Amino acid sequence: MSIVALMLMTASANAGQLPHSLRDALLGRKGVAEARRVAAPPVARYVSETGGAFVFDKAAPQPLIKFDNSTEVWALSPQPASRGDVIYRNDLGEPVLRVTKLGGVILFTDDLPMGAAAALSGRATSIQPPAVLSIGALFQRLAIAQLRASRAAQRQIEFATVEDARPETSVLVADSATVAAEAFEQAARRGDRSILSKIGRVLLTEGRKPSAQIKDGSLIVTYAPGQGLAGRPSSKRIIKVMDR
Repeated sequence: MSIVALMLMTASANAGQLPHSLRDALLGRKGVAEARRVAAPPVARYVSETGGAFVFDKAAPQPLIKFDNSTEVWALSPQPASRGDVIYRNDLGEPVLRVTKLGGVILFTDDLPMGAAAALSGRATSIQPPAVLSIGALFQRLAIAQLRASRAAQRQIEFATVEDARPETSVLVADSATVAAEAFEQAARRGDRSILSKIGRVLLTEGRKPSAQIKDGSLIVTYAPGQGLAGRPSSKRIIKVMDR
């Protein structure tokens, strides 16, 4: 028996041991030729086998993902994987999506660390942010973020910028506020109000790289211009800082 035939038999046997939906996602339900014919559009909506839906936008150099049940847009970093697959990771280095060579998509979450297959639902509208926000739109985003965080903490949380926002930083300032508010809500949903009690305000400041820290009762969120949405920490990264 040739080595190639043996490898094909092994791959087939291993695939038979996988759950049906994951096997389809990894190996392609209808073969290589058809998978190539129905390639996903650059901006597409997917529905996972658990029912969760999301938009995956890889039309620009920086891939983004947004889940239907969240306001946060996640910046992802692609990384080559085995068999010609691509793994897309968040800013903590955790896998979020695996896109196989045959077009299958696997979604990874905290609840599904082993992955769940996701089916293409159709085209979607781009979730890439605008280049600039108006002063009015920026103030509105900050006000909404402050309201969300205050509701989660059940007391007033002040949001403030350390540096004046410029046109080229307006989007990052607004999005930094949004992910901070998202982190507050996640902590509240988990029942971790003790970590919220030590934060009285959120400071948004410019720096060379995105980060988050808690100092003197303030959650300091640092954004780095010129890096797109990857220039601010994700809510998950902020939660990790809160938990320390």
